[in-house]
Amino acid sequence: MGTLLPKMPPQTLYVTVRRDELQQLRDERDRLRQQVAALNLQLQQAQASDKPALT
Repeated sequence: MGTLLPKMPPQTLYVTVRRDELQQLRDERDRLRQQVAALNLQLQQAQASDKPALT
Protein backbone atom coordinates (compact mmCIF):
# COMPACT_ATOMS: atom_id res chain seq x y z
CA MET A 1 0.00 0.00 0.00
CA GLY A 2 1.16 3.51 -0.73
CA THR A 3 1.36 6.34 1.74
CA LEU A 4 -1.80 8.41 1.98
CA LEU A 5 -1.29 12.15 1.72
CA PRO A 6 -3.81 14.70 2.93
CA LYS A 7 -5.73 16.35 0.13
CA MET A 8 -4.40 19.84 -0.49
CA PRO A 9 -6.76 22.64 -1.49
CA PRO A 10 -6.35 23.87 -5.07
CA GLN A 11 -3.91 26.72 -5.51
CA THR A 12 -4.53 29.83 -7.57
CA LEU A 13 -1.89 30.77 -10.11
CA TYR A 14 -1.62 34.39 -11.16
CA VAL A 15 0.15 35.33 -14.37
CA THR A 16 0.88 38.60 -16.08
CA VAL A 17 0.48 38.92 -19.83
CA ARG A 18 1.56 41.98 -21.73
CA ARG A 19 -0.89 43.51 -24.18
CA ASP A 20 1.27 42.63 -27.16
CA GLU A 21 1.52 39.02 -25.97
CA LEU A 22 -2.24 38.89 -25.48
CA GLN A 23 -2.78 40.23 -29.00
CA GLN A 24 -0.40 37.60 -30.40
CA LEU A 25 -2.31 34.87 -28.56
CA ARG A 26 -5.63 36.17 -29.90
CA ASP A 27 -4.24 36.33 -33.44
CA GLU A 28 -2.93 32.78 -33.15
CA ARG A 29 -6.29 31.61 -31.76
CA ASP A 30 -8.13 33.21 -34.69
CA ARG A 31 -5.70 31.71 -37.20
CA LEU A 32 -6.10 28.25 -35.65
CA ARG A 33 -9.90 28.56 -35.66
CA GLN A 34 -9.80 29.42 -39.37
CA GLN A 35 -7.51 26.46 -40.01
CA VAL A 36 -9.84 24.11 -38.13
CA ALA A 37 -12.82 25.42 -40.10
CA ALA A 38 -10.98 24.88 -43.39
CA LEU A 39 -9.95 21.36 -42.39
CA ASN A 40 -13.50 20.52 -41.32
CA LEU A 41 -14.75 21.71 -44.70
CA GLN A 42 -12.16 19.58 -46.51
CA LEU A 43 -13.15 16.59 -44.41
CA GLN A 44 -16.84 17.07 -45.18
CA GLN A 45 -16.08 17.39 -48.90
CA ALA A 46 -13.92 14.25 -48.84
CA GLN A 47 -16.61 12.31 -46.98
CA ALA A 48 -19.29 13.54 -49.40
CA SER A 49 -17.24 12.47 -52.43
CA ASP A 50 -16.67 9.01 -50.89
CA LYS A 51 -20.39 8.33 -50.47
CA PRO A 52 -22.11 6.59 -53.40
CA ALA A 53 -24.79 8.64 -55.11
CA LEU A 54 -28.36 7.73 -54.16
CA THR A 55 -30.49 6.72 -57.14
